[in-house]
Amino acid sequence: MASTLSCGSKNVNYETFVPRREVHPQVTHSMPAEKIEIFKSLEWWAEKNILTLLKPVETCWQAQDFLPDPASDGFYEQVRELRERAKEIPDDYLVALVGDMITEEALPTYQTMINTADGVRDETGASLTSWAIWTRAWTAEENRHGDLLNKYLYLTGRVDMRQIEKTIQYLIGSGMDPRTENSPYLGFIYTSFQERATFISHGNTARLAKQHGDINLAKICGTIASDEKRHATAYTKVIEKLFEIDPDETVKAFAEMMRKKITMPAHLMYDGRDDNLFDHFSAVAQRLGVYTANDYADIVDFLVETWKVKELTGISAEGRKAQDFVCGLPARVRKLEERAQATAKEAPNIPFTWIFDRHVKL
Repeated sequence: MASTLSCGSKNVNYETFVPRREVHPQVTHSMPAEKIEIFKSLEWWAEKNILTLLKPVETCWQAQDFLPDPASDGFYEQVRELRERAKEIPDDYLVALVGDMITEEALPTYQTMINTADGVRDETGASLTSWAIWTRAWTAEENRHGDLLNKYLYLTGRVDMRQIEKTIQYLIGSGMDPRTENSPYLGFIYTSFQERATFISHGNTARLAKQHGDINLAKICGTIASDEKRHATAYTKVIEKLFEIDPDETVKAFAEMMRKKITMPAHLMYDGRDDNLFDHFSAVAQRLGVYTANDYADIVDFLVETWKVKELTGISAEGRKAQDFVCGLPARVRKLEERAQATAKEAPNIPFTWIFDRHVKL
């Protein structure tokens, strides 16, 4: 039975615009005031160490740099050339690329998530604090990613843009459930992990595009991957600083986020038909090597090493348990993946609405 929201004298079936999804019990504003003050005190540090990782707008690439020029006399010929190259791209690769693009297009959700975090949120919508400037400028840089991939896919003629646009609308309406509790400790650990994951994913789509003969698409995906790596560096530096000034709280937050497991930003993806769309997209990405369980383990390894977690001393007993957990996690993830591969059954072929219901092996 569909759930409804009461709006005055009318009942609204909210599932017509936000599909029913099970979310975890939500904890909010769990961070004590003294921890919030840490982030207030780091304003100057963020200005000198985080804002410097942004690029001036005038020197940034824009989507038009990689696409046919609509003002050019050769526009239609450029589009024909793009479509010819795209004919060689397999359907399973298109599914992975569309899923990555939809993830990028849900950017309003990610800015909203960061702006729920205590101590670093943009309180006015145009705040001049370093944290707020970073969030808005990061969003502006990220906005180009979905814009570019969306336009590229539109021009190929290989995908059902209306189904893709529906998926984006559903996803933004659904939000996300990262379980970060309005805590910048948890939130910045999440973004450190997630930005590195997207760097890996876009880097692998670049590699595969080159193999399929589309050098321009490879350049598109590689350029986006470069942005993601720079953004990952910024978030990773924030947590590195927190390990320096508040190691006990930070290592416990790291372990907490890993125990909860990092959910991908688009995990509530829906196209109006497939209730397991994200799982199906993820299975294709895993099979192609775009983003895998081993990548997940590698990211944890990378963060443990970068943040020097194994070398932490002088922390509480709870902190030491957290330290042991995160340091041992990559090996456990890899063992679980080996078992899963050993017992895996032959994957089915299923239709994806994004590619006009053509079937793809999971």
